[in-house]
Amino acid sequence: MNAPRVAVTPPAFCKSPALRTELSRHFPNAVFNEKDRYLSTPELIDFLADADVALIGRDIVNAELIRSLPKLRMIAKYGVGLDNLDQEALSRANIEFRATSGTNRRSVAELTLGFMIGLCHNMSVGSEELKRGIWQRDGGQELSGKTVGVIGCGKVGQELIRLLQPFQCQVKVRDIADRSEFCRQVGAVETGFDELIREADIVSLHVPLTGDTENLIDKAVFAKMKSSAFLVNTSRGRVVHQGDLHKALVSGEIAGAGLDVFYEEPPADTEFLQLANLMVTPHIGGNAKEAVAAMGKAAIQNLVEYFALK
Repeated sequence: MNAPRVAVTPPAFCKSPALRTELSRHFPNAVFNEKDRYLSTPELIDFLADADVALIGRDIVNAELIRSLPKLRMIAKYGVGLDNLDQEALSRANIEFRATSGTNRRSVAELTLGFMIGLCHNMSVGSEELKRGIWQRDGGQELSGKTVGVIGCGKVGQELIRLLQPFQCQVKVRDIADRSEFCRQVGAVETGFDELIREADIVSLHVPLTGDTENLIDKAVFAKMKSSAFLVNTSRGRVVHQGDLHKALVSGEIAGAGLDVFYEEPPADTEFLQLANLMVTPHIGGNAKEAVAAMGKAAIQNLVEYFALK
């Protein structure tokens, strides 16, 4: 039997010589996206047309795309978010789907902690002012001892809470799952959503994008937050209503926000991006080189196991 043709789309994977070499060792017919960006839908259909297997990242895989790819037998996910995949359509088409959770949790948790420290200590504002020649020595406040509300206490949320341990923060947790045992181990407290929102100095989001979480944080939520509070989102952009966040930041309803993810990516609202009390990064939470390697190796391992290779 000929080796299966594996088409690889994520730019970070495709730019890694080590991952390319490892995948090609198992699958010599592998082909890689060389455009250094995610592909448009027509480009994606063309790229995957002859593939037996797709190794995908944030590509939108919907029923229409699946119907266009009758040869496709299996999809391996690079990364952890599943909101870009129509898993029901994959099942109807008898396409195997495999993913490994938690592979980038340390990378995302570290960036989240970085946002918290940066917002508390005015690092972003101070940096931009100093570059313009403004010597404004406003050191902000310490993260230590603050009340941190963690919404979503899965692998990333738990990793963040572990990283917060030396800061002696009061950690409040809201999750749809029972996290009582973990909270007991780390000294966190499970609480209701409204209580967390009202009491937290920093609200940090670590939930998947679902029908229940889209626009979870909106104007009604901002109205309940402390005016001194910060919001950090390293989960999915559409968990936060971006227009409502814009208004809350301009009006001073909350003190600031740190975002690694946006309603649309890349974001086009430059007025929003230029707000002084908004700290932003271009969806790099899971893109530390160690996370790229871990996510890539996990995806390769899923392919190897599917084809029973050694």
